[in-house]
Amino acid sequence: MKNNINVAAKSLKKFSIKTIAVAGLLVLASCETDLDKINENPNDQASVDPKVLLTYVSKDAFQVNGDNMYASRMMIGTDGENTYQYMKWNDASFEVYTKGILNTVKMMQEAEKINNKNYSAIGKFYRAYYFFNLSLKFGSIPYTEAAKGEAGITQPKYDSQETVMAGILSELKEANDLINSNDKIEGDIIYNGDATKWKKLINSFRLKILITMSKKTTLGSYNIANEFASIAGSQALMTSISDNGELKFADAADSRYTMFNNSGYGSSLYMADYFINLFKARQDPRLFTFAAQTTAAKEAGKPITDFTGYNGGNPTSSYSDNAALITAKNISKVNDRFYKDPTNEPSSVLSYPELEFILAEAAARGWISGSAKPHYDNAVKASFSFYQTYVKNPGQYFSGFDVNQYLASPLVAYNDADPLQNRLEKIMTQKYMTMFHQSQWTSYYDYLRTGYPNYPLQTGVSAPFRFRYPQAEYSYNSTNLKAALAAQYGGNDNINSKPWWLQ
Repeated sequence: MKNNINVAAKSLKKFSIKTIAVAGLLVLASCETDLDKINENPNDQASVDPKVLLTYVSKDAFQVNGDNMYASRMMIGTDGENTYQYMKWNDASFEVYTKGILNTVKMMQEAEKINNKNYSAIGKFYRAYYFFNLSLKFGSIPYTEAAKGEAGITQPKYDSQETVMAGILSELKEANDLINSNDKIEGDIIYNGDATKWKKLINSFRLKILITMSKKTTLGSYNIANEFASIAGSQALMTSISDNGELKFADAADSRYTMFNNSGYGSSLYMADYFINLFKARQDPRLFTFAAQTTAAKEAGKPITDFTGYNGGNPTSSYSDNAALITAKNISKVNDRFYKDPTNEPSSVLSYPELEFILAEAAARGWISGSAKPHYDNAVKASFSFYQTYVKNPGQYFSGFDVNQYLASPLVAYNDADPLQNRLEKIMTQKYMTMFHQSQWTSYYDYLRTGYPNYPLQTGVSAPFRFRYPQAEYSYNSTNLKAALAAQYGGNDNINSKPWWLQ
């Protein structure tokens, strides 16, 4: 992987970022960078092998995002007020348009030149992935007119959230139809060129989009439950953790784990008690892979597997109150593997355990036939398998553990006869427990749409539904932005305005 990524970085310098940005969706204050030098015929459009762009886009898309750990009540900060922990965030960036989407579009254009349908199919996946996350973050976004600067569209209109979600579902269907075993996929640091695994990820991601729209019945021309059942019943899906849509890290420059050598992880970041207590109540040894013992537990010589040696801070308390727990030696830091291990565990955008939880939820809702329990059990087993596979020296954490006994314990056991809300709480809680530093903001969005697990919040503070649009959009695309705000939120760009998918 080291060679792939380094080649990508060097090759990217051979073509102009400005050339890509011309296809862009924003009018940027400046697109000039030190990469703007083209050593090619100025009369020809800049060109680059799509395999280089695939490596670059994949590496960027699969990185770990730490901010959601605070919002999702998994971690806390003790050196100041973290806006995500206290639900006080404001605007977010459209950087992904110029960094991810434009490079994806460029990859697809280059793939057409060599008639390689696999790069086009994977490009459609990445487009869907980026637009899906952007729309969940903001609401309406530029979509149909995005990346069309070459056609003269430099101030794109905003499309409704329904249009975006229906559109990316169609793009993923096209991707599933396009991808094949005949065209090579070089530069693939996710599946090493395996088109079959890409097809599984593409179809599994279709199900992720549909389950995220669970509050809706239809999505454009799609009936959500029927489309879900059709895909689940007829298309290739992930079947084990070897199918995970994940990036494996390497101990090489530009290839190491996202949080490696992160100073905050080594000093001021600690575990939230809400997250820790879910594992302690269930005697779940995955806790030991996420959290470190408290200082008091270490000094007392308690075994790593002693659940009483772990404690978190209250995410709703002031950071000074939580800092007092440090003085008292009664709070767990994040396990040091997350910042000391250069390879650590892979980072997923969609894993097999998450897919099985999605199928379990669909079965519970009656979207697909059969019991939800096998899917739920498979998801939990696969999560343990993931950590037993990738965490160094897993025996120190999991020795003597029996996953079947765990699945039969009262707080974990799934019963199809329970009321729907009880079943959903079981599914969403276990799904949440698999997502420490995984799948980015999925846990938070699941909470917004289901209410599970029930995050603790400060009195008088509600969980934001969205981010405000970037300030740059007010300067460079204000007419279209204001029209989108009027159509969605009565003209108010507020983090507590509820977007279409949650209504």
